[in-house]
Amino acid sequence: MDFSEYINREIKCGCGRIHKCYIKDIIIKDNAVKEIERIIDDNGYKNIFIVADTNTWKAAGVQTLKAIESAMRETDGRKSIKVTKYIFKDRELIPDEKSIGTLIINVPEGCDFVIAVGSGTINDMCKLISGRINADYCIVATAPSMDGFASNVSPLIINHLKTTIETKIPDYIIGDIEILRNAPKHMIAAGAGDIIGKYVCLTDWKLANLVNKEYYCREMEDLVRKSVETVVSTIRPYIGSDNNDFLRNKKTVEGIMEGLVLSGIAMSYVGNSRPASGSEHHLSHYWEMMFLFEGRKMVPHGTKVAIGTLKTIKLYEKLRRRKPDFNQARENIHFDKKKWEKEMKRVYREAADKVIELENTCKKNSDEEVGRRLDILDKNWGRAEKIMDTLPASDYIEDILKAMGAPYKAKHVGVEKEVLKDSIKYAKELRNRYGLLQILFDIGMYK
Repeated sequence: MDFSEYINREIKCGCGRIHKCYIKDIIIKDNAVKEIERIIDDNGYKNIFIVADTNTWKAAGVQTLKAIESAMRETDGRKSIKVTKYIFKDRELIPDEKSIGTLIINVPEGCDFVIAVGSGTINDMCKLISGRINADYCIVATAPSMDGFASNVSPLIINHLKTTIETKIPDYIIGDIEILRNAPKHMIAAGAGDIIGKYVCLTDWKLANLVNKEYYCREMEDLVRKSVETVVSTIRPYIGSDNNDFLRNKKTVEGIMEGLVLSGIAMSYVGNSRPASGSEHHLSHYWEMMFLFEGRKMVPHGTKVAIGTLKTIKLYEKLRRRKPDFNQARENIHFDKKKWEKEMKRVYREAADKVIELENTCKKNSDEEVGRRLDILDKNWGRAEKIMDTLPASDYIEDILKAMGAPYKAKHVGVEKEVLKDSIKYAKELRNRYGLLQILFDIGMYK
């Protein structure tokens, strides 16, 4: 894929906005990591900070350091390049205040180039840090596992709450195919799972535009759908197969990585995660927080998103099979704030105060807001049905996940029945973002 048409330019869009994504270069090919030598030479970086964890250092850290050393040997002048590295030793690296603070302490004074060797957590923290110190930033991907490489946001754990923070976008994205294809299979499948979630988030987004007049861009929808097709087209031929070795194919890995980067570019264009994150991500974030509260082993983000996608599409199908009784829903409007706050303290624990604060600010569950949304949805139910009908069948999504040997039910990753039930009811409280989970609350299906 030629990314030059998407980066380093401004695009005047039919939606009325100017979309921008100032990534300098995206390099997805064999031996891509060797391009670091050229990048350093072209920019004259003098003070480089490399960040990895023990696993990602083994996967690509040595190659990355060799490329830097090659740049240092190129000319006598390059010998003055200072290189500092920090390798996290944590068994479960969490992108929270502790980990971010560790990076702040260890980043060298005067750093002009941050190189992250890793994927999700490492990338999210280094995007934040590089922006705060005004240094250029490069991500050397070690697994095609999530779609945040090119985005301008980082999902972090702040005060025990999954929080999306605006960050700078990378200046360089390096996807070395040989490194990526040697990532654990479940991480490759997780990347594909993250992309499959776009089916749901695009539906949520269009419904939010219909009901709340939220900003929506058809061109950005098309771009995200292109990222989905880029990934799904590499998996579709293997549906029904009992062997997921295709996840090691160069073509498969390249397609997944390109789709992930393209999705991130769409987020950068819009300025937030709306084109790539909806109800399926809310479920994933909720489950992650519950795992953190209990000190349990983390499940890859994209794996949870894929499971959330299948569950959410099944809920959409249930909603589609029967038209809501809007008159009954309006009669039943009553937001018991005290009861709700008690439930928030039960499920969100240490993070409950922030969740309650969000509701106090936006009042998305108030009787007035619920009534307003019900009136609009009732009047426009025919249009809403057409939007929901663009979703693929849940059986198709399940077949894709099975083809990759990926989990497809919440219980497969340790999400108990009660946690699943709570997540459908309360995961929406993490964001003020209209979608299926809020619709189910409004019509009284899950309250």
